[in-house]
Amino acid sequence: MSEEKTVRPPAKDPMKSFRGVMAGTLICEAITVGLALPVIANLGGGIGTLAGWGIIVIAVLHVLLCGVLKRRWAVPVILVLQVALVVYFVEQVAIGIIGLLFLAFWLWALWLRNDVARRMAEGRLPSQQQPSE
Repeated sequence: MSEEKTVRPPAKDPMKSFRGVMAGTLICEAITVGLALPVIANLGGGIGTLAGWGIIVIAVLHVLLCGVLKRRWAVPVILVLQVALVVYFVEQVAIGIIGLLFLAFWLWALWLRNDVARRMAEGRLPSQQQPSE
């Protein structure tokens, strides 16, 4: 008689907590991007320019994305917004640096998510371990 190792699901869904981290990061990023508006107003062409409106739209999209994080397309949209911020190097270097910093965070967070998903599939999460008797 051979014992098959069955992988039991974790007691808590780690991906649900990851969505919370994503939502919190999106809000922090929206605030940071919104705080770039005075930079555009003083050093750029002003808030009424294309660059100013672009920053406003990006900040609002960050907040709106918090409500759709369960959707498959949410993460690619987040990455597109990071690339859009990096493109701001052409207009304002400071905003491009903000984009690079948050892009680095998102790439690290997505790597962590993939690592947790892999370990969950293998049954190696602490919440999936059988209690010792």
